[in-house]
Amino acid sequence: MTPYSLLYDPDCGFCRVCVAVVLRWDRKRRVRSVALKGPEADRLLEGIPQAGRLASWHLVDAGSAVWSGGAAFSELFRLLPGGAPLARLTDRFARPADSGYRWVADHRSLFGRAIPAGARRWADRVISESERGGR
Repeated sequence: MTPYSLLYDPDCGFCRVCVAVVLRWDRKRRVRSVALKGPEADRLLEGIPQAGRLASWHLVDAGSAVWSGGAAFSELFRLLPGGAPLARLTDRFARPADSGYRWVADHRSLFGRAIPAGARRWADRVISESERGGR
């Protein structure tokens, strides 16, 4: 089993592209994607109210620890090759990282419209391959 699950909004093109970038970056396959709308997401985020679940992405480890929004950056970066400097940066500047995450999340539909259809199709292929155990 992959030790970390990255939960995301499957209806958001920007979110899907971000998750696909993480999956490609994660050469050791320590992260898997999980759509926020479904029974597995409900199980992984059991203690989080429904409104909080849809408010951001979430990173969940095998022990059920959950990091949400900007707080997920440092843990996620630690998992990725070459991500340690970014993890230290987001640890040091946790509030700006969370504020930046929140601002982007609040404007994700605007960013999503700027993403070409080909990039969204690429992201969907990467996520689909990941869910099937490929990559």
